[in-house]
Amino acid sequence: MITENTQLAFFDMKALSHQDWADFGVNDMAYLKPVTLEGEHRYSIHAANGTPLAVMDTREVAAAAIMQNELEALSVH
Repeated sequence: MITENTQLAFFDMKALSHQDWADFGVNDMAYLKPVTLEGEHRYSIHAANGTPLAVMDTREVAAAAIMQNELEALSVH
C-alpha cells in the first residue's frame, strides 16, 4: 500500500546526491576486492564509499578484519 509517507521516502531517495549514495552504509559495510600488488594476489578492504582501508594477504584474513571491526563484509567481483 502506497501512502503519503511512502511517496515522500521515494522522493527523498531520488533527491540524494551521488556523494550521499556513496556514503550510504559507510559506518556499517566494507567491501572486499581482489587485487594484484607487486605480482601477488591480495584482497583490499574498502569502506562503503570506496575509501581504501587495508590490504590483506587472504580473503579469510580480510573478512575477519572486517568482522572484527563490526562491519558487514561484501564482495566486489
